Amino acid sequence: MVREKVTITLDRAKVRSVMTLSSSRSMSDAIDRALDRFIDDAELRRDVAAYVRHPLDDDEATLGALPVRLDLGDDDVDYEMLYGEGE
Repeated sequence: MVREKVTITLDRAKVRSVMTLSSSRSMSDAIDRALDRFIDDAELRRDVAAYVRHPLDDDEATLGALPVRLDLGDDDVDYEMLYGEGE
């Protein structure tokens, strides 16, 4: 990632809030995290809007409902011990 030093005018109280909420150690980190969050949110809204415009057809919905065997390759993990009894 290419980083560039810039001069901006901003609301320091907002930056302090972002720093507190995101545990950022610097203003630059706080602004970077806020921009990442904004980009992620905007991309999610764009993706949801695309799905709303073009919902799944019957074939896609059927494919999504097919049973699958999930094998995480983690036979050595004792989930019951870690998290209690499953359903």
